[in-house]
Amino acid sequence: MRDFSQEVTDRFLACLAAADHQQTPYDHWLLASCLPDRAVEEIVGLPFAPPRDLDFDGRRESGNSTRLFFSPEQQARFPVCAAMADAFKNPSVISVLELMTGAPVGQGQLRIEYCQDTNGFWLEPHLDIKVKLFTMLIYLSDDPALFDAGTDIYDSSPEHRLVRTVPYQRNAGMIFIPGTDSWHGFSKRPIHGVRKSVIVNYVTPDWRAVEELC
Repeated sequence: MRDFSQEVTDRFLACLAAADHQQTPYDHWLLASCLPDRAVEEIVGLPFAPPRDLDFDGRRESGNSTRLFFSPEQQARFPVCAAMADAFKNPSVISVLELMTGAPVGQGQLRIEYCQDTNGFWLEPHLDIKVKLFTMLIYLSDDPALFDAGTDIYDSSPEHRLVRTVPYQRNAGMIFIPGTDSWHGFSKRPIHGVRKSVIVNYVTPDWRAVEELC
């Protein structure tokens, strides 16, 4: 297991070294080659079917009953969940993230969610809640039909105008630090396939849903 977690750690540190820092409309970092291929393959191969017949209201919480987290229970079942949790708790990763973003991730707790979004899913423009110290999304699917399935970034105007859509590509993603201007979401549009991703958060110690934590 240590070799696997170290492989994830090393690949992610290399990814951070090549991150593309964007400052408009707020600081965010575009990522490529985030994880080892083995990790991507094992995550998308987890034996969990995408949720069906959900009625989304623009909030990810509307699908709470089907959400999957890399909890200690899942880490005990699946080596990739344990390797991911171990890697993102690694002091080297935490140190680089703090230097790169200024976010106090070392003071937080790790939360990793595996998402499988299907047609009908959408997210209204929103800000992450204050108890999230750090947010990263890593996209996992390689289906070309998902080319427009990346996260939408909006400005802070009352209309929340779309500034850009992050490219959805296998093993690519983005980092941002939740704040008063970090508007993001996923506008209503068809999803042609399964929009698989991992969301990595560091959250404050008073996070209530402890069953979601690593």
